[in-house]
Amino acid sequence: MSAPHIVVTNVNKVFSTPGRDVVALKDINLEIPRGQFVCLLGPSGCGKSTLLNAIAGFALPSSGTITADGQLVAAPGPERGMVFQEYALFPWMTVEDNVAFGLEIKGQPKAQIRATVDKLLQMLSLADFRHRYPKDLSGGMRQRVAIARVLALDSPIMLMDEPFGALDALTRRNLQDELLRLWAELKKTIIFVTHSIEEAIYLADRIVVMTYRPGTIKRDLMVDLPRLRDPAAAEFNALKRELGQLVMEEQQRHHNDELRMAAVD
Repeated sequence: MSAPHIVVTNVNKVFSTPGRDVVALKDINLEIPRGQFVCLLGPSGCGKSTLLNAIAGFALPSSGTITADGQLVAAPGPERGMVFQEYALFPWMTVEDNVAFGLEIKGQPKAQIRATVDKLLQMLSLADFRHRYPKDLSGGMRQRVAIARVLALDSPIMLMDEPFGALDALTRRNLQDELLRLWAELKKTIIFVTHSIEEAIYLADRIVVMTYRPGTIKRDLMVDLPRLRDPAAAEFNALKRELGQLVMEEQQRHHNDELRMAAVD
């Protein structure tokens, strides 16, 4: 059996604020096999994005370790591509220039860059928009460009922080299907942050439900439903209810904590 692609061991993350420390992550342990699609699910404030940023190398743990392909994560690296909710495109660059940017920084030959960019623009239905600027694109098109830019670097790991959260329902479903197609074709390991239970079930091999602060792992479950998944199916909705109960428990705990703090104040 091959070694896990990503290993998170006893990870804690504490943010220091005036007057108190905030424990964002506590005792996180995860092993993620190569090629698995994992969704981190939970209410706002549960540490999903903090954990993703730690795996990316943007915000290192206060204690514990994270390894990718057996190497300690100590900084961002090209083997871990990041897709953000806010697209993070360069507004002064065209679509093709945005996608080519990372390859140019790596110093790849121009002909190789052009071939890679052409392939990705075709793959993501962006070829007709290659000379457009981000301001001229819809939200869904911008997110396609952001995904293409990460894919251009050929990162074996894709980290995605609520990338479809700001999109309308139809565009969101279309991009979910596009992502599943790319994942099946390119065999990437994906860690995907979402607060949408339906999105997590639709996409993931595995769902990790996190507790409200401090963020710990409340439930780690495999999704055994066949693909493509039908949100109207009985099995889909049974799992949706089960996960909904887990998330609601954490939302209620958050609400109770706020009431207690208000009473103390």
